[in-house]
Amino acid sequence: MDRISAMKSFVRTVETGSFSAVARELETTQPTISKQIAALEEYLDVQLLTRSTRTLSLTDAGERFYEHCQRILEAVAEAEASVGRRQKPSGLLRVNCPVSFGQLQIVPRMKAFLDRYPEIKLDLMMTDRFVDLVEEGVDLAIRIGNSQDSSLITSLIGTTRRVTVGSVSYFEKFGEPQTPNDLINHNCIVYTRLSTGNEWHFQSTQGVVKVNVTGNFQANNSAAVREAVLSGLGIAVSPIWLFSDVVTSGAIKIVLKDYQPTPLSLSAVYRRSRFQPAKVRCFIDFLVDEFQIDAWVSDYGQEPEHT
Repeated sequence: MDRISAMKSFVRTVETGSFSAVARELETTQPTISKQIAALEEYLDVQLLTRSTRTLSLTDAGERFYEHCQRILEAVAEAEASVGRRQKPSGLLRVNCPVSFGQLQIVPRMKAFLDRYPEIKLDLMMTDRFVDLVEEGVDLAIRIGNSQDSSLITSLIGTTRRVTVGSVSYFEKFGEPQTPNDLINHNCIVYTRLSTGNEWHFQSTQGVVKVNVTGNFQANNSAAVREAVLSGLGIAVSPIWLFSDVVTSGAIKIVLKDYQPTPLSLSAVYRRSRFQPAKVRCFIDFLVDEFQIDAWVSDYGQEPEHT
């Protein structure tokens, strides 16, 4: 029995709560994982997991062994990374990010990243919900806005500038707002995953202006917000990068330029550990370098034209 492999399977089974999930992750079968952990229990002469038809739970001995396994596996990874080819970023890197941001800003950059680090294999998981990094085996996640999870380490990789935007056809029909308070009389498209909901915040020379907006359409997906704006349905506050491909075409228009929506932080978050794998570190450093020179993504670069 390969005890290190068995420990890895045991730890991931505890974290996911499922033999099947670990089997999919390791590209093997559920019976293989089950037999591997059973062999580990037989070797230790102790029961680690209590199995039922629907759940897995740790025994007292299993809880103690799980804590030791985490430290052992971390030490093994650190030892491997300290010598030889393991010093080079390598292995499977699982990354989570919002759908639209992944499509527009992450995927187009991945050829350059993988050309630079050919020994890394990237698994990109795109979803607009906040995933549990431990349960789903994610190495790091890209999140927009403040991260409130104290169990994770947050590394700032940029600042997303936002704009107030609508289609030209909408403004021709209903007019352009001149101040944030004018939005009260407009059909506003709300992105429901924003922590402030339908209360939009703007920065001006007079300080922060807050407006409660209303409308007949809201969505929990930024791609849906984008399409609603392009169709002429209403006005939205959105990251500038969501419209970078159409903002110069004349199809949409940015308004309220003297009242900038409050920017959002762009962060990479990952699990707390004494050891940070090289594959995680190099991915974060790559994105920081990329975003610093791209004004569509962050406010570090030059101002995009025609905004």
